[in-house]
Amino acid sequence: MPLASALRYTRHGSLSIRSAVRPACLASHTQLGPSIHTRLFSSSPSLSSEKKPQSVSPFAPIGVDSAMKTRSNLPSSTPRKIFSEIAIPDRVGIVSGGGRGIGLEMAMALCEAGARAIYCFDIHEKPTEEWEAVKEYVGRLEQNPYTGSPSRLEYVKVDVTDQSAVWKCAEEIGNKEGRMDVCVAAAGVLKPEKDVLQYPGDEFREVMSINVNGVLFTAQAAGQQMRRFGNKGSIILIASMSGSITNHGHAWIAYNTSKSAVLQMTRSMACELGGEGIRVNSLSPGHIYTKMTAQYLEPQPHLEEKWSSLNPLGRLGRVDEMRGVAVWLASDASTYCTGSDILVDGGHHAW
Repeated sequence: MPLASALRYTRHGSLSIRSAVRPACLASHTQLGPSIHTRLFSSSPSLSSEKKPQSVSPFAPIGVDSAMKTRSNLPSSTPRKIFSEIAIPDRVGIVSGGGRGIGLEMAMALCEAGARAIYCFDIHEKPTEEWEAVKEYVGRLEQNPYTGSPSRLEYVKVDVTDQSAVWKCAEEIGNKEGRMDVCVAAAGVLKPEKDVLQYPGDEFREVMSINVNGVLFTAQAAGQQMRRFGNKGSIILIASMSGSITNHGHAWIAYNTSKSAVLQMTRSMACELGGEGIRVNSLSPGHIYTKMTAQYLEPQPHLEEKWSSLNPLGRLGRVDEMRGVAVWLASDASTYCTGSDILVDGGHHAW
């Protein structure tokens, strides 16, 4: 008999156990006292104060616990702590593939959330026009309340497939900033479709080098600095829904394989680094309309309608719809999330 069906409240509000499940050590009319009632039904941390908690929020008291503890002396103006949880005050981060697309959108959002500086790693000699526009925009934002000066968006030319170069860039950032808190490994490439049995080895290795090796090298570089300064941190690897499904009607063996590898990389890194307080999660976008996907869609206009029909929302995703989840993963609002893959695919997986 389930516990719920075996418990009943008496007329006086105490709890008794039906005979069908009553332990032999209890008399036939024994009632559960307050201590047992508490253990069965209460989740309030204040009721288990005799045991030291394993962890405490930096914003404690927070949530329901805050309401309970401030009940008798509630200030006239109580801060909305959820906004503080989602902020990333004075933090420093790296975003690979940050010159455009999803990477740039996330870098901008991290600056808006209060980061001191976000360094965009990209392979191009000079930043794109849209990157320059975002840098200018970030510089015009209201003064960062955490640093007393505007947030900074910085550009670093580096090939993410060059491990030593990526490590060196991160080390130089650490030397300058004195910390490392966030990493978004977003650099990636999608090659034209080719028959799986004729897929050229050189091209397969190129895709894997950027989408897998480059992601690992970027995460390593940031993680080394997080370990160096001991300030914990959040590493976000950009995977794809293509890492856990096969896109119907598309011959993308290299891309799909590379994104699947990122999912396993996430789990492995999360397990190895969790003890140091370094969290590792992946983000799996669905069909997002970016400049990269636009180049694929423009010669095949029918694909936009097809892709839109493949999810319950009936449309492609916008780049800005990746902002919130990236900031959440980077912030203290997600401190119990690691080793997870967050799908942002309009429900594509739900069919």
